[in-house]
Amino acid sequence: MPARKDPDASISVPCFYGAELRFKRESAGLTLEQLAEGSFRGISFLSQIERGERRMPVDLARHVDERLGTDGFFQRRCDDVAKARRVGIAPHFADVADLEKSARTIEDWAPLLVPGLLQTRAYAEAIARSAMPRASDIEVKQVVDARMARASLFDEEAPPRLWAILDESIIRRPVLAPAGMAELLDHIVEVVRTTGTIVQVVPETTVHPFMMGLTRIMTFHDAPPLVYTEGLHSGQVIDFPALVMDYRESYDLLRAAALPLAASLAMIEAAAEDGRHASQQQHRPELRSVAHEQLQQR
Repeated sequence: MPARKDPDASISVPCFYGAELRFKRESAGLTLEQLAEGSFRGISFLSQIERGERRMPVDLARHVDERLGTDGFFQRRCDDVAKARRVGIAPHFADVADLEKSARTIEDWAPLLVPGLLQTRAYAEAIARSAMPRASDIEVKQVVDARMARASLFDEEAPPRLWAILDESIIRRPVLAPAGMAELLDHIVEVVRTTGTIVQVVPETTVHPFMMGLTRIMTFHDAPPLVYTEGLHSGQVIDFPALVMDYRESYDLLRAAALPLAASLAMIEAAAEDGRHASQQQHRPELRSVAHEQLQQR
């Protein structure tokens, strides 16, 4: 049985909130199971809130206040906790961003965009500006800073083991100028080589079980696994065991359909080299002239 992990209330507002929840629960002489009873929430969900890893839904806060006799404290502070965790991060992704810090494994399927943990600052900014064309520079910077900060989990003593599967179209789509795309792809290769991350590529012509939206599967040392799926402006956390198992089996089939690691990295490196070559041509008039003449002769 894993050792008890006491929350450090000084880290953040969510951690303070979680530490207070644990203190009040233990002062009332209740176990997690007893507090969860009648709330339609699982023990692991409450435990993650106490550790500052998940947001307290309003309905659960109301239940907790009634059971602990805390005079509406947890309901009143719900919005404060949510706002504290929301800077630069979409509300529907806030729980997942917190949970990835304590995950044992993270398995990403990326059909359209490079996963956030593998992005460069330039790529993150381009994606943010395309998604929020009316946002101010400050708002865009908050999103980019939050995304870059998430990658700090690789610096932890025991970081999550990341396995990401990308559709081939991602490394071909020119989100940035050729030099920027080359930098992005080189960065992905560097993360693989320095962190033990596994990245595979699914060829565009391959038919596979995940021909739908973004999906993430996370496992934990002391909690059941869960799945996160995301659409354009919303996301859903799935923790129903049978459905989580279905997603994990489909991910295994996707893994089997993807190129092996060595072949995937070779494809990414080749695309990066193509980007560097295209960038050189853009900056050398004589090469552009030769290329233009060659095209006219065809």
